[in-house]
Parts: sequence; C-alpha cells; structure tokens
Amino acid sequence: MIGDEEKQDLGAVILAGGEGSRLRPLTRLITGRDIPKQFCPLFGSITLLDQTPRRVSFAIPLRPTVTVVARSHECFYEPLMADTPPENAVAQPTNRGTARAILYGLLKVAESNPAATVAVFPSDHYVSADAAFMRHVELAVKAVEVCPKKTVLLGVWPTTPEVSYGWIEGGERLRVLPPSLPIFQVRRFWEKPSRDLAFRLLKFDRMWWNTFVIVARLPTLLDLIMRALPKVYGSFIEATSKLSRRFEPDLVNGLYEKLPSINLSDHVLASNLMNLAVLPSSGLEWSDLGEPSRVTALLEHESIRPKWAVRERFFTKCGLNVARTKAASRVLRDCLDRKDATNFAFQHSASRSNKYAPCIDDGYLEQ
Repeated sequence: MIGDEEKQDLGAVILAGGEGSRLRPLTRLITGRDIPKQFCPLFGSITLLDQTPRRVSFAIPLRPTVTVVARSHECFYEPLMADTPPENAVAQPTNRGTARAILYGLLKVAESNPAATVAVFPSDHYVSADAAFMRHVELAVKAVEVCPKKTVLLGVWPTTPEVSYGWIEGGERLRVLPPSLPIFQVRRFWEKPSRDLAFRLLKFDRMWWNTFVIVARLPTLLDLIMRALPKVYGSFIEATSKLSRRFEPDLVNGLYEKLPSINLSDHVLASNLMNLAVLPSSGLEWSDLGEPSRVTALLEHESIRPKWAVRERFFTKCGLNVARTKAASRVLRDCLDRKDATNFAFQHSASRSNKYAPCIDDGYLEQ
C-alpha cells in the first residue's frame, strides 16, 4: 500500500474526450441521445465518467487528478463535472487523439507538481473490482520508484481472441525489482490482430490485453513524448508559457487547428519499447466496452441488470445473448442501425458459456 506521504506526490490524468462511436447505437437506445459511452449510465445510475474518479481515489487523491474532455461534449460533461475545480479539468477544443490529450493533461498536473508520479486512465472502460485494480496501480507506482526511467502499462490476462484490442507481448522479467513486483519488459505491441493471429497470441504465457492504464514519473513520460513528437511537444510548451486563464482557449484552439490527430500508442509507446514495462493484473474482469456485444456479454457474465437492460424491449426472458456467428453479427449491426431494440435483444443467439464474444467489426466479418 502507498502511504499518505507518498500519495502527495501522485497525480492522475483521466481521458474523457473520446467519441465512443462504435457504441453509439447502444447508448442512443439507452438514453435517447447521441452520447459518447463515458457519459452513459451503462451499469447503473452513474456514468462511466462518474465511476472512474471513484476508482482512481482508492490510490490517488482527487486533488491532483485532471480530467481531459472535449468542448464538443460540453452538454454531457458539464452536469457531471459541475463541482470539479477549474484546475482539475482540461477542455480540448476537439478530440484529436490520445497523445495530445495526455500531453495537455500532464502539463496541467505539472503546474502543481512537476516531479509527480502520474497514472493515466481511460474513462470509458469497465473494471469489476476497483480496489483490486488500483492495488495493481500502486504496484506500478512502486516499480517506477525503483526504475524511474520506466513507463509501466497495466495488462490483463486475455480470455478470448479479441481482434480489436491492443495486445502486449512481454519479454524478460525485470530482475531489479523484488519478487512481489512481477513486471516484464515490453517486447512488442500487437494492435488489432487478425482472428487467426489472436488465437495464436492467446496461447502465449506472456501476452496481455492492453488496458491503456499508464504509470510513470511525470518527467519520464513527458520526455518520451518530447523525443517521439518534438513538434507537438514544442508547440504545447510554447503555448503554455503564454497561457493565462483569460487567453487559454484561443491559444489552445490554435494548437489543435495546426497539428494532426495523433495516437499515443502508435506514435510514442511503440517507438520506445526499451523504456516500457508491463504489469499483469489478475483477479478482476476488464473490458473496453468497444462493441454492443461486449456490453451484453459482460452484463450476463457479471450478472448485472441495470434498469435499461431489464426492459422487455431490450432483453427477453431467454436472457442476454451475444452474436458470435457472421450471420448473427450482421443481424446485430442491422438491428442497431435500424434502432430496432427488440430484434437487438431477441435475435442474437450465442454461446452463454463464453465470457466475451469476439469483436464485431468489418475485419472480423470478412475473415
């Protein structure tokens, strides 16, 4: 466990600017609005964005936690963040990739504690056991204290051959760390593998799904971004030196207009493998909730019955079903496109013994 004094040197960045486009058909059915998944109450009365700071607070105080949103979602996040102090929020003009969102959030944390250890969290994922998950984050914090030049990614043990997850292949165990910290050098990333490749990856012992939860010393992570994306980094540093609360929107708008959308995994992490380590997480369920089929499978596996899920128009007495065949996959997508909630619940017959169904996307359907 991390002591109270150690917690004073921790910070967090919560990413809440994503569009969640693949899940929009389902969130639209649930809320009646075209809403990104982080603002949707998928599993109860609170949203994923509400749940994420609660999870983070098991290990990291909320005071140094910065939430990064996109101004185009203001009507969704404003009611949820009404009590959030200005210094704990960053509003991007638009969503232009995770690299820029994380850099903006890190620089905000650096204003109050430039030497902090930081953790980056997506706000639109499901975790079954918040306390257990954050204990793994605490282990990652301990690891970067021993190896301050390392950036640690949290992985979870794969259970199915997911084709739209990122996979992390682990190499040698980091021997400089004690046995209580089973952390491995990152050997390579496998992003959205083919179905055949995903089946092969599933057989390896040191292969994990990438949760995109990142733990590092703040200077270390900023240095990774600076070396991989010098133009982006330099533009932000130049702008932040001029920032005042009065003029911040205009300066930031210029940054987002000039620079392209950039993904942190592809453009920063993948080019710095020697600086990365992976910590496997166990004893919990995790999902990126990227597909309607994953949500329905998760509800069944975890025996979760939110109010929207027990409405007869979503689910019949047969229980939750998940599309697994090509034909059923097409039915699911067609039903969602037509906003046909009854067919969405009724026509997807699938094996109830599997934890999660494979991703349903064009790549999967064509294989």
